[in-house]
Amino acid sequence: MSKVSKKQIGRLARKRRVSKLVIGNAERPRLSVFRSSRYISAQIIDDAKGITLASASDSKLKDGKGLEHATKVGEVLAEAAKKVGIKKVVFDRNGYKYHGRVKALAEAARVAGLEF
Repeated sequence: MSKVSKKQIGRLARKRRVSKLVIGNAERPRLSVFRSSRYISAQIIDDAKGITLASASDSKLKDGKGLEHATKVGEVLAEAAKKVGIKKVVFDRNGYKYHGRVKALAEAARVAGLEF
């Protein structure tokens, strides 16, 4: 038996349930968020082609913690999306609650110019 916690099982169930509805295409790619206990990262994915169009992570940031890093990742991701020519995305919170770092990343990306 694997050592997967009830919290992880719940998140994976939410992820499966939501991923049936949230699908990215060339017009509106999917903005997927991954949050670990230490880092947060996000990428913009075209599901039709199966390619990553833009990505950002806080693994190389040194200043601040938590919400500050998530905000910075949202801003960097929005700038990378603008370079590729993406304005509208579909937000995939990946089974995480829309709260804390996930919310900070999403709001920073909206302020920086992404629409979702």
